[in-house]
Amino acid sequence: MSGGYDLNLFISPPDCNFLCSVCHGVLKRPVRLPCSHIFCKKCILRWLARQKTCPCCRKEVRHRKMVHVNKLQKIIGRLEVKCRNAEAGCQVTCPLAHRKGHQDSCPFELMVCPNEGCMLRVPRGALDEHRQNCQHGAHHRCSLGCGATLGPVERANHNCYRELREAWCQRQQRSRTLVLCLLQHMRKMHRTTGLIRRQLADFLEEDDPLLVGAPQEEAEATPEGSIGVEVWGPQGQATL
Repeated sequence: MSGGYDLNLFISPPDCNFLCSVCHGVLKRPVRLPCSHIFCKKCILRWLARQKTCPCCRKEVRHRKMVHVNKLQKIIGRLEVKCRNAEAGCQVTCPLAHRKGHQDSCPFELMVCPNEGCMLRVPRGALDEHRQNCQHGAHHRCSLGCGATLGPVERANHNCYRELREAWCQRQQRSRTLVLCLLQHMRKMHRTTGLIRRQLADFLEEDDPLLVGAPQEEAEATPEGSIGVEVWGPQGQATL
C-alpha cells in the first residue's frame, strides 16, 4: 500500500517537490535523511527494512539520523483536496488538514447498519431511513441486559426485571414452605423421642422392685431347719 496521498485527491496538481520518490504520491508525514532526500515516513521505513541505503543516492542510512520535516507537513496540509466520497456525489473541498473532520460528518460516508445481523453499508445521510425499513431492525436485544431478542410488540410488554423479581419471590415462597415442613417434622420427631424416653423410664421403674425383692423371695423359699444356727445359752451350752 502507498504511504503517501493519492494525486487525484488534490484539486490542483501538487508541486513536484511534494512528491515521494518511493510511492510517487504526495508526502505523508515527511522525513529527511542525512543526504537531504525526503520521503514519506512509511515508505522509507519499508525501504530500509530491505536495504540500508537511500532510494535516490544509495548512501548508507541509519534510522536515528532521520528527521521529521514538520514545516513541509504544514504546507502540504494547506493544499486543497476533494472529499474522498467525491465519486459518490460529495462536492465539498477543504484543506488536507481538515479532511478527516469533514469525513466524520460527510453525508456520503458509508456507514455500517447498526441493526444486529445487517451487514449493509449505507451513506450516513440515508442511514435513518434504512434503519426504519431494515429487515433486521424489527428485533433488538433487551436494553436491560437479559440477552433476549425482542420484536416491537415484545419490547412493549417486556420487563425482565419484573419477571426476575416474580421468579425470586416464588422461589422464596417455596423455600419458606420447605422450612416450615422441616420444622414440623422436627417437632414431630421431638415429641416421638420424648414419648419413647418416658415409656422407657416407666418400664425401668416397674422392673426395679422385681430386681430388689428377688433375694427376699429366695430367703423365704428356704425350708426351715435346712440351715443350722448355733446359739450359745447362758450356761455356755450350744443349742440349735
